[in-house]
Amino acid sequence: MSTPLAAAAAGLGTGLSLIIAIGAQNAYVLRQGVRREHVGVIVTICAASDAVLIAAGIGGLGAVVRSVPTAVTVIAWIGAVFLVGYGVLAARRAWKQGEHLESDGAAEHSRRTAVLTCLALTWLNPHVYLDTVLLLGTVGNSYGSAHWAFAAGAVTASVLWFSGLGFGAGRLGRVLARPRAWRVLDAVIAVTMITIGVTMAARA
Repeated sequence: MSTPLAAAAAGLGTGLSLIIAIGAQNAYVLRQGVRREHVGVIVTICAASDAVLIAAGIGGLGAVVRSVPTAVTVIAWIGAVFLVGYGVLAARRAWKQGEHLESDGAAEHSRRTAVLTCLALTWLNPHVYLDTVLLLGTVGNSYGSAHWAFAAGAVTASVLWFSGLGFGAGRLGRVLARPRAWRVLDAVIAVTMITIGVTMAARA
């Protein structure tokens, strides 16, 4: 039987291996971090959402989701449409060449818009349920009585990653202070979002 410490370490490693990847949510956190817009709120939403999903998976929701595949399909289509739409907007920003890092207050996105976008990117992504709920839930429950220690490790991984990504991205400010550099970032985000969205629709 695994000790709580070993389970927590396994949760930390598994959580990091799943979350450190180029994805829609990470791309958005990176963008907000570079702009220094509502970073604390965005990081909190991402980490808290992961905590809820991980706890749900460990608590048995994974089995419920697995038994209703239609729900995952519906979420996949909704998420695909949203991601492609967001990707098109990012592509439009890159094409216009008009945005740069040192925007004034009027150009900043509202907190409400940032929160709603972050929630959509998090909860409309079927991979969240497949990876965070099903996979982490299954692996975590294999640790028996230490399954909640595994969950704690996975939640810690999420907090560390999103905090580092969001607040650490601000260090790229000087690099992305020029409009051309910002166009490149938006172009990468556009390609990422649209690719994920199209792939998601194809697999739905």
